[in-house]
Amino acid sequence: MPMDPEIAALLRQFGLDGPGPDTPPSVAEMRAGNRMLSLAVAPDPPLAVGSVADGRVAGVPVRVYRPEASAGPSATVVFFHGGGFIVGDLDTHEGVCRRLCRDLGAVVVSVAYRLAPEFPFPAGFDDCVAVTSHVADSIADYGGGKLAVAGDSAGAGLAAGVALAFRDEGRPLAAQLLAYPCTDLSGGGSHPSRVENATGYLLTTAEVENDIRLYLGDDAAAGGRAPASPLLAGDFAGLAPAVIGCGECDPLRDEGLAYADALRAAGVVVRVHRYPGLIHGFLNFDSKSAAVEAAVGELYGEFGELLG
Repeated sequence: MPMDPEIAALLRQFGLDGPGPDTPPSVAEMRAGNRMLSLAVAPDPPLAVGSVADGRVAGVPVRVYRPEASAGPSATVVFFHGGGFIVGDLDTHEGVCRRLCRDLGAVVVSVAYRLAPEFPFPAGFDDCVAVTSHVADSIADYGGGKLAVAGDSAGAGLAAGVALAFRDEGRPLAAQLLAYPCTDLSGGGSHPSRVENATGYLLTTAEVENDIRLYLGDDAAAGGRAPASPLLAGDFAGLAPAVIGCGECDPLRDEGLAYADALRAAGVVVRVHRYPGLIHGFLNFDSKSAAVEAAVGELYGEFGELLG
């Protein structure tokens, strides 16, 4: 499948169109590279919202984006950034959160959960549950409207896990937005996209496998069950409605589509999209590619409809 030409040109510009390194980069190098690319493609100037403030919720660093003042309640979205559970931070997804806030008129709480390998599973997941639970208990302080979760890549996997936890606790969520979610950390799944898109599309299957190894640490068996692997939860009934978007040129494509199938089979309302030519991480490229702009507009628009 040919890559979107505007994304392909962008990768050439940053020297990211060739084969990966012979030896895996260090964690510090991974984080620096991810941060460099994310900040380089961010909208300039940043999208305007009502206010942005850093703080802590349940002891976890967060950044809260609030829309321009409105007469009634605003929806609240708790957002978990991508980065393979290893990289990413509040800054790398600033543009994504600003657009969510602006397009949905929602309060967005971006979560700086703990990262592996320093803090392997379940530390980051526990942070995500703790922040979402606090926001749910204090919803009047965060818009007062419906509550939803969202994320991309590893963050989408975390959002799916939080949605499962909330369902199990009988706590309502209005919706979940899962962009190219990482849903199967077992190593035993048969996902053709892991082979089809193993190299040549920025994220490689080798990098996915390395990230999973670092994330699970000494508890590799955790990848064989939820919440680390939402696809393996077994019971999906009663989960929040979902909007799921996957890029055709992504090694994680098929596990995201499989999760959509599992939700739909359980009677969950699902809107799923498979975008031709798009690669992993495409949310960050909306200001650089017309195809991504259209995809992001569609995903956020459908997510907003679920939030009313």
